[in-house]
Amino acid sequence: MSNIFSKVQNALDESRILVLGTQVLVGLQFRSALENGFESLPFHTQILKLIGLSLLLLALALFMSPAAYHRIVHFGNDNNDMHDYVTSIMCLGLFPFAIALGLDMFLVGEKLFNATKGIVMAGATSLVALGFWYGFVPLKKRKMKKPHEEHQHNTPLETRVKQVLTETRVVLPGVQTLLGFQFIAVLMQGFEKLPETSKMIHVISLSCVALSMILLMTPAAYHRIVERGEDSESFHRLASIMLLAAMVPLALGLAGDFYLVLEKTLQTTGGALIGATLMLLLFFGLWFGYTSYKARQIRSAAV
Repeated sequence: MSNIFSKVQNALDESRILVLGTQVLVGLQFRSALENGFESLPFHTQILKLIGLSLLLLALALFMSPAAYHRIVHFGNDNNDMHDYVTSIMCLGLFPFAIALGLDMFLVGEKLFNATKGIVMAGATSLVALGFWYGFVPLKKRKMKKPHEEHQHNTPLETRVKQVLTETRVVLPGVQTLLGFQFIAVLMQGFEKLPETSKMIHVISLSCVALSMILLMTPAAYHRIVERGEDSESFHRLASIMLLAAMVPLALGLAGDFYLVLEKTLQTTGGALIGATLMLLLFFGLWFGYTSYKARQIRSAAV
């Protein structure tokens, strides 16, 4: 049986795979709202695109949350709780991703054929995804033996450094995709039609995401230039702080551009503001609220 260090590392690597798979669709969903063809879509299709984007952002928030959980709850140490959390989050996040994938397939089917064929294509896509991602679970559970309890809190420094860098790579793809969209968005024709308020929110969001990328790249620069590639407790602390700090402006940037898409689709400032605020609360609640609550709970139980 793999030791807990290897299991947590594999779980983080798998989270990174899921983020990489999600980031492209998130970027395309943001961009589609500013494409010329978006306004010609039926209103129900625009709403479905909006729902798809919301589901993808939910999946992205879930897939990125292990980084914050590992840093805040366990200070980078490995144990069964961390491994179980990543496993649960991956199981939760794949479901909204599969539905969002089907919604995007509906748009293709409706655009090329008709609404009926779009529904068929959407349903088939989501069912195939759900079947491959969840269908093997009942079969495997019948054969699995319950693993023995394995507790480990004194994770070696080398392992903790490797994992904080892995967690940085988990968050970074979402940042780079959004930042790329934000830079290209100002050159799109749909951007010119936005209200001045939305344009300014976009600029603020772009600045937040740029700051997030700078913070995420800081550990690599520090490790090479200052530490000369050597592992140290000070580097581990710095990398952990930079990772958590980067997730704050990232959440603000994601919520800001979500406001842009909402305002473009719903044509109402109030509704867009409420939706963006709820999305921001989702990010902060999942990344910092729940993790802080869990950390306090564990500390209280240890006393």
